[in-house]
Amino acid sequence: MQVSSNHKSVSGAETESTKNRSAWNYTPPLPLKTSPYFRWPLDIVGILKWMIGGWFPISERLIILGLSVFCWVYLSPALERCVEFSLDWIAMVYLRNLGLMILVAGGLHLYFYILKRQGNERRYDARPLGVNKGVFTFRSQVRDNMFWSLASGVTIWTAYEVLMLWALANGYAPSLSLSEDLFWLALMIFLLPMWETTHFFLIHRLIHWPPFYRRIHALHHRNTNVGPWSGLSMHPVEHLIYLSTVLIHFIVPANPLLIMFHLQYFTLSAATTHTGYEGVIVKGKVILPLGTFHHQMHHRYFECNYGGLETPWDQWTGSFHDGTQESHKRFLDRQRQKAAI
Repeated sequence: MQVSSNHKSVSGAETESTKNRSAWNYTPPLPLKTSPYFRWPLDIVGILKWMIGGWFPISERLIILGLSVFCWVYLSPALERCVEFSLDWIAMVYLRNLGLMILVAGGLHLYFYILKRQGNERRYDARPLGVNKGVFTFRSQVRDNMFWSLASGVTIWTAYEVLMLWALANGYAPSLSLSEDLFWLALMIFLLPMWETTHFFLIHRLIHWPPFYRRIHALHHRNTNVGPWSGLSMHPVEHLIYLSTVLIHFIVPANPLLIMFHLQYFTLSAATTHTGYEGVIVKGKVILPLGTFHHQMHHRYFECNYGGLETPWDQWTGSFHDGTQESHKRFLDRQRQKAAI
């Protein structure tokens, strides 16, 4: 199989030094499990626990939804203003998105990596973030990640939001009424994580195709270890592909609140899921789950766990790594077989 040189060299290093490279500072309870939605026989109690646990008592989803409601009420242009493209309301959306990214990614980086409030407690990979390394823009992992997240990520996020608000204002995209379609709005907000894992899996497999990987996705995979700024650190073409998720609302009805939540979920949760930590700890307990070990393994091993746990696409397609030694052995066997082709 033809793969990029960077991609292949990392996978090869894993095969040759499994004992050293597969060691983690912390692992959650293993094996990792996907959602019970698609298991048979149906486990109704398990499904309800998964549904409720993904949102309550406190979660990144709930916090991002709260931010979206706040932005919709106080920091967004009235839809009537969006009938025509105008610098004033576009600048308003851009500055708000810029502030959100700095608040979330910067706040998490401050907490975990500058103030070091948790040290390495519940940190998956204890290696320091890259400094003085030529692979990164400005020779710094954090500066590299901030640059691509803010200069490209926030700009393209804003462009998609502006496009969708303009389309809603002009009737080019189907709309939902907040007062008359509240049930459907709540249902779509609730189902968004399932769509997120499906869209992410499909586009993620696409950009791991060697020509795309070499030219586009390799920029994100400079981060073999991750921090909050790593999540949205991507090539501009990858930002265009990743955030194209919101274009589904040219088919699925939406309103400005749903558009905002959809895009904020894809951008801000990129920061929260790349913290490198299981979550915020108080008295030895995780009070706010954040980084996912499932995706942390993808950053180290590259060719597994392309999607998420909400929809088990990796299990269905044979690329799932559940974190156990047995699963890692199967992963290495697959890598050897691919290298032999």
